[in-house]
Amino acid sequence: MDRLMAMRQFVTVVDAGSFSAASKLLNIGQPAVSKAVAALEDYLGVRLLIRTTRNHSLTDAGQRYYERARIALDEADAAEAAARDED
Repeated sequence: MDRLMAMRQFVTVVDAGSFSAASKLLNIGQPAVSKAVAALEDYLGVRLLIRTTRNHSLTDAGQRYYERARIALDEADAAEAAARDED
């Protein structure tokens, strides 16, 4: 599992509001996004999202992870921009 990619997919699901909206933004299939988030949950050993047939909501652990993952992804993007001298 590519942890950074799974983290990005999880954050996109939260930001977009759904797995299907996230899959469109990421330009990958919805089942792939769902599998990546499930694999991330398995890796972490915690449930990040409570899924229902119509929507999802963050667990407490999911909220904490989301907040830090958002910062980590922003920093990774900034590092890449700095390497390309795109400040």
